[in-house]
Amino acid sequence: MSSQFGLLKTRRFAPFFGTQFLGAFNDNLYKNALVVLLTFQAASWTTLTPEVLANLAAGLFILPFFLFSATAGQLADKYDKARLARLTKLLEIVIMAFALLGFMMHSLEVLLLALFLLGLQSALFGPVKYAILPQHLHENELVGGNALVESGTFVAILIGTIAGGLLAGAAGQPTWVAYAGLLVAVVGYLCSWGIPAAPAPAPDLVVGLNPFSETWRNIGFARENRTVFLSILGISWFWLYGALFLAQFPVYSKSVLGGDETTVTLLLSVFTVGIGLGSLLCDRLSAGHVEIGLVPFGSIGLTLFGIDLAFASPAAPPAGAPLALAAILAMHETWRVLFDLFALGVFGGFFIVPLYALIQLRSAPEQRARIIAANNILNALFMVCGALVAAGLLANGISIPVLFAIAALCNAAVAVYIYSLVPEFMLRFIAWLLIHSVYRLEQKGLQNIPQEGPAVLVCNHVSFVDPIVIAAASRRPIRFVMDHRIYRLPVISLVFRHMNTIPIAPAREDPLMMEAAFEEVARALEEGELVAIFPEGRITDNGDLSPFRPGVQRIVERTPVAVIPMALQGLWGSFFSRQGGPAMSRPRRLLGLFSRIALSVGAAVEPAAATHEHLQEVVAGLRGDWQ
Repeated sequence: MSSQFGLLKTRRFAPFFGTQFLGAFNDNLYKNALVVLLTFQAASWTTLTPEVLANLAAGLFILPFFLFSATAGQLADKYDKARLARLTKLLEIVIMAFALLGFMMHSLEVLLLALFLLGLQSALFGPVKYAILPQHLHENELVGGNALVESGTFVAILIGTIAGGLLAGAAGQPTWVAYAGLLVAVVGYLCSWGIPAAPAPAPDLVVGLNPFSETWRNIGFARENRTVFLSILGISWFWLYGALFLAQFPVYSKSVLGGDETTVTLLLSVFTVGIGLGSLLCDRLSAGHVEIGLVPFGSIGLTLFGIDLAFASPAAPPAGAPLALAAILAMHETWRVLFDLFALGVFGGFFIVPLYALIQLRSAPEQRARIIAANNILNALFMVCGALVAAGLLANGISIPVLFAIAALCNAAVAVYIYSLVPEFMLRFIAWLLIHSVYRLEQKGLQNIPQEGPAVLVCNHVSFVDPIVIAAASRRPIRFVMDHRIYRLPVISLVFRHMNTIPIAPAREDPLMMEAAFEEVARALEEGELVAIFPEGRITDNGDLSPFRPGVQRIVERTPVAVIPMALQGLWGSFFSRQGGPAMSRPRRLLGLFSRIALSVGAAVEPAAATHEHLQEVVAGLRGDWQ
């Protein structure tokens, strides 16, 4: 994880990180102090119940994202993002001064209006926050940068929550909340002056003032790329899910666990530490590139631990409630609840960081801020709807643990729906799982695989899982040409079908299938895709290279593209390879699991030189280079 922390030493990231960190801290200092104050001292402020107040506050903070994000996205594409960051921090100072007035007047209306305005300020900063990262970071730094932003945000939430809870507990002087907010806003403004310029990608853009038409237009930009749009839907669902849990913590602490204000702080602390750790682990688990295979892994954990949290929750608060924190921690049920919250945070980090990085990477630069604005709009819509549904269910007698269980089951349904629409997520998960839990993959020369445009990849054929290993190493989707018998193997055929694999047969078996395969390869290359072929035509029987067939020459004669040679080592003798005769016993084959494997990628070969003899020599050399 050292590489991502190195970004904190650079001017292109550190001032921005400090600005967004202090902004998140301030939002949560004020928001959580207000929620805790109204939960435990509601009678002195209003006749509304604490349950309704908690969800009302959450909805008011999120609503501006729905109303103003479209305008914010246009501004971030039209103007320098560093300048916009400084202007939003000035607005934050004014809002905290207004909140101070509300505390002095003991006016709930003014305090809630200040909360709404803080949401407005965050909505204006949102497109700047995520669209500026691809301008200042390299592609291989995007996951690490997003991980730091997400973990930093949640650490800021943690510290802001603790500070807000302490200030809310000072019942005689609630104005300290606003004084602290003013100080943080001023420091954040000073940090923003260190952000390097981020020139506008669309300076001639005419800003539309109609929020409804612009909202629809921004969503239209996002929908142009199916994977990006479904990633946005996944992020929006995550924030609905997370916000629903977070909004219930004050009442859950009081009415279910039987604690006081410190219990609220404990629950939020455990959750935010978990999501911060999960975010930071993403960079290591994804080896520095955007690994969307972590997203299904995250959704599985969010479901399982959300359900377990519902079962772990006490049926009734303990006698003598509210109890001090020490008494709450003395109950064994509390530790299971805390573990579930921590796990929810960790898997939430696995889920959210790759999705943000994917949107930044695959969005058109001149529309990136508006696409991120569309993401914020849908986030807001989902969270507001979630807050309303939660408030309605709670008002009709549903308990908070049952609400958690319903949300977790819905999370499973949403995950299955999204992954059925974009199988790439689940395929990447299977590939990631294979090379992280079954094998240890070493990679060399991956930079030789072009980041865009067509190419033919050629590799020796060692095992039934070669395509999955290669797909896991590549940052781009690959169309594999595969023997039709392997393509139709039970169970694994489902994976190959979703990978859009191209089945092929020898001319003597099925000439029509062979011709159809070459036609599909040509079509894929013309559309700018990567196509991989195993020129040996079959999996090796003894671990050695078999003679290459001339199919690659036929492909590049019709569609002249670069040929990228590759070599796999370490899979021969594993559970997924063919038996190598009597000496290759089953126990030895099983010992191939959990072993080291390697993928070496050579320099591109020009189409004219891509004869099957030359390619075989190059691949043999790559195999020999691996130590």
